[in-house]
Amino acid sequence: MVQTSRLYQWSINIIMLIFTIFCVFPFVLLVSASFTDDLEIVRTGYKLIPNQFSTAAYQYLWNNSADIFRSYGITIFITFVGTLAGMLMTTMVAYPLSRKELPFRNFLAFYVFFTLLFNGGLVPTYLLYTNFFDFKNTILALIIPGLLVNGFFIILMRTFFATSIPTAVIESAYIDGAKEWRVFYGIVLPLSLPVLATVGLFYAILYWNDWFNGLIYITDKNYFSIQNLLNRILLDLQFLQSNTQQVGKGAELVAKLPLDAMRMAMAVIGIIPLICAYPFFQKYFVKGLTIGAVKG
Repeated sequence: MVQTSRLYQWSINIIMLIFTIFCVFPFVLLVSASFTDDLEIVRTGYKLIPNQFSTAAYQYLWNNSADIFRSYGITIFITFVGTLAGMLMTTMVAYPLSRKELPFRNFLAFYVFFTLLFNGGLVPTYLLYTNFFDFKNTILALIIPGLLVNGFFIILMRTFFATSIPTAVIESAYIDGAKEWRVFYGIVLPLSLPVLATVGLFYAILYWNDWFNGLIYITDKNYFSIQNLLNRILLDLQFLQSNTQQVGKGAELVAKLPLDAMRMAMAVIGIIPLICAYPFFQKYFVKGLTIGAVKG
């Protein structure tokens, strides 16, 4: 029996090890390609160990370091503020919807669900945020449109509140004289750390990776996020390489620009902060803090 249990454990460990290798392999290949000479990539393709090591892609990005650091600061700011604001609004909508005594609860829940299926379209949305709210070329244009409140997250959090927060705990708090705000901030939120951490990470990823709002609402380079800046640098390189005849004497230099390695280097720069932040949230994905909150 013990031998069978050990064999089963070893089998699971080997399967998980293989799965981990498959997950890590693309990122290792990405980093390796970013340090590979561009001509070598064209000749032999991507390899784990570069035949010809080169830092040309990072040197080119370093020449734009002032813009990159500024864009990093903007991205960190909108990610932090947007995640906090989005979490606040999401929890304050989801918790009332999880309470059966809320008037018009089903109608409000349907309204949230409806936003997942339909929207006003790009043109009305653009006119609303630029002409009515005047968000164009402001930091709010990177925080509010399309990201601040997500209907899926509201439904996810509402379901967690309704199924995982013991009713007996809330009722006992009412008996002790606690009001709704006290129950919400003192009991419900501390017992909801797993879903809060998960949804918070989703919000952070959405804000960090967002480039669409910057493309639509931002034309001032002082408000470019890191994704917008890297995307525009890449587009500039592609334009120069596709129009070398118009460049004139600089055609040879343009032809040597590390376009393929640059793509990989940009991906590395964009993803490293998320990789550093993920371990702080990962433990909450599988850990439930409500176990044992109510004794039978």
